[in-house]
Amino acid sequence: MDRLNTLLEHNRAFVESREYEQYKTDKFPGKGLAILACMDARLVELLPKAMGLKNGDAKLIKNAGALITHPWGSVMRSLIVAVYELRAEEICVVAHRDCGMRAIDPNTILASAQERGVSEDTIATLRAAGIDLDTWLKGFDNVSDSVRHTVQTIRNHPLMPKDVPVHGMVIHPSTGRLEVIVNGYGDAEEVAPAA
Repeated sequence: MDRLNTLLEHNRAFVESREYEQYKTDKFPGKGLAILACMDARLVELLPKAMGLKNGDAKLIKNAGALITHPWGSVMRSLIVAVYELRAEEICVVAHRDCGMRAIDPNTILASAQERGVSEDTIATLRAAGIDLDTWLKGFDNVSDSVRHTVQTIRNHPLMPKDVPVHGMVIHPSTGRLEVIVNGYGDAEEVAPAA
């Protein structure tokens, strides 16, 4: 059986048994948080549990590395919508140790893309059109520095209100231990000792 049919079978049983009722909430984050976190599968349940969150407590935006690669991209737009339309009062950037985006090699990704059918001509056309694939696909070397950079990108965005605290943290993907890299309540950074 394929994955889609498995998901749909589960969904039918979920709805028929009314399991959804335990998750009912509205669209506003109960704890006033918007969280930008890495999409790592280890964090799906661990991150909310480690932060004491239940369904409806936070707007959770996930992408590779918890990075904002462009100030006018969809991640930044989601954070701005969360603040202005959905009552988010604080933002947390949560990256993690042992991230797949650490020291990622754009050339390896492009080689894999070619192996899966993306032509060299397509890659050349994208480059000729001015798309810097190497920068766009690059990850980071240091997770703490990456968190600081993302926090600054959010703080410095011209549409982000200055009264919204933006925190930066790193979570351990096995234990859930959070390290504060940037304390959004003050100008000074609070750096937790490395684990």
